[in-house]
Amino acid sequence: MRFRKRAIKHSYIAVCFLAPSAIGFSVFYLIPFAMGVIYSFTKGASAGSFVGFANYQDLLASDSFRKAAMNTALFTSISVPITIVISLLIALMLNQNIYLRNWLRTAYVLPLVVPVASVVLIWQILFDWNGAINSWLSNFAVERIDWMKSEWARVVLSVVYAWKNVGYNVILFLAGLQGIPKDYYETANLEGAGVYRQFTQITLVYLTPTMFFVALMALVSSFRIFRETYLIAGDYPHDSIYMLQHYMNNMFLSLDVQKLTSAATLMVACMVIIVFVMFSLERRFSSFTE
Repeated sequence: MRFRKRAIKHSYIAVCFLAPSAIGFSVFYLIPFAMGVIYSFTKGASAGSFVGFANYQDLLASDSFRKAAMNTALFTSISVPITIVISLLIALMLNQNIYLRNWLRTAYVLPLVVPVASVVLIWQILFDWNGAINSWLSNFAVERIDWMKSEWARVVLSVVYAWKNVGYNVILFLAGLQGIPKDYYETANLEGAGVYRQFTQITLVYLTPTMFFVALMALVSSFRIFRETYLIAGDYPHDSIYMLQHYMNNMFLSLDVQKLTSAATLMVACMVIIVFVMFSLERRFSSFTE
């Protein structure tokens, strides 16, 4: 009985501590999003008539939306896997006894604490028409490249995304690698297992939960690349890096609430489906390896 009263008391205390965050999340995120979903099925923002999926049909018929959705999907499908692979390779390197290991770990964390505006200014200096990279290329008699006004813009954006997110992924991978018991590797060495077999049969298997979490966070970060893109290329960038957030930002500026809320609802629905599929795969893979 005494234990039950203590548990109830602790539950009340936990609720009191969580209430401010829950209220803030509801007021600034949950309630506005719910209202946006409602607006996406109406004709007007205030006291509008119900039109069903007409707004979504208009949205899907928009060339701008289709281009933005295609660019976002292409960027995510390419940049996220490459960033994860690079992060894992760096984490494996930093997990060894290499020279200046602690300094290298600090260097990869720096992009997380540097303000985005400062970072973007540096990238603008590098990839501007008269920037450092074009000046360096001119020394080798290579024609200047208009990086942000050509198909190279997607490559630049992928590099910026990787540079910004690799450090965080490396920290997560390092935590996962250090959680693998060393006895497994020692036993594998005694049994004659090579480096490749140890990596596939031990490292990747025990890194599965970390791998899925890193993939999830990288996926969410890829949908927030608009901030860097907007600061580098402005409101209307090259067609190859015109993302969903650009489209929604332009709809907001033009006060087209129906297309804005419909696009936001579709993007959230796609993210929820992807996350659900990832969790399902993670549970199935974990049960398969147990």
